Amino acid sequence: MLTGTDRRSVLSGLGALGVAGCVRAESAPPAPAPAVTEAFDLSVLERDNDGRLGFVAHDTGSGRRLSWRGDERFVYCSTFKMYLAAATFLRVQAGDERLDRRIPVTAADMTHHAPVTEPAIGGSLSVEALMKATVEVSDNPAANLLLKAMGGLEPMRAFYRSLGDDSTTVDRFEPEMNRLDGDRDTITPLHSVANIHRLLVDPATPLSAAHKAILLRWLIDTPTGAKRLKAGVPGDWTVAHKTGTGGYGPTNDIGVLYPPTGAPVIVAAYYHAARSSSDDANDAVIAAAARLALAALGRA
Repeated sequence: MLTGTDRRSVLSGLGALGVAGCVRAESAPPAPAPAVTEAFDLSVLERDNDGRLGFVAHDTGSGRRLSWRGDERFVYCSTFKMYLAAATFLRVQAGDERLDRRIPVTAADMTHHAPVTEPAIGGSLSVEALMKATVEVSDNPAANLLLKAMGGLEPMRAFYRSLGDDSTTVDRFEPEMNRLDGDRDTITPLHSVANIHRLLVDPATPLSAAHKAILLRWLIDTPTGAKRLKAGVPGDWTVAHKTGTGGYGPTNDIGVLYPPTGAPVIVAAYYHAARSSSDDANDAVIAAAARLALAALGRA
């Protein structure tokens, strides 16, 4: 769990990176330009890689929003864990949860990919440790434990609705949620970008300054997806993101791209590749889409 000193360090560190947002009232950004959605043709990238790509990039400075299949549904896989952490922070702020509350971890909780929870079997982890595990290393049992702690799937649905997202579906726990099954556990890139803006960029975010800073720190520190959005931006940009991957083609990455100066760019990339495609090839599609988008926005 982060102590008060640790939280102050996170806030000051993010301030040095220029991503602390509204930590101090006097540092609040100016009102953003109204978003204007523009068609962004990625058909050649899809055709060359034999996949379906949903991609939206929102330049929060100019208000330009590029969209390719932005209103189509994609299985979100582990990208939802960023939203799960945000929803849990809101429960803490409402007095319904505590970051230091310990939750037992049992063998019955295990599913595949449990780098943090598996070593804790027979013991317990704090809510905050489970949140960090879901965001930084995408621990699946940690996500399920947090979903159960909030009362199941319905509160997660209510969280999206509280953001103004009336579209995203919440139907299953890990790992079943990763399986393609109609509209179950799906999101549109446009809704994802709007949700990220509401939580991490909008000065009126429902997250407290401290909780927003902690979530951003986890999103920046995650070691996952080095060849996705991170590979598609200039080397001096900071990427706060969450990946998601299915075992049969889905390859996703969503988050906020922070340039050294100027307004951030919010990106949601959901790519459903052919089963025969390699992980490296799938990652490269997302990186290429990000590069194309930044160039089109004049931000490369």
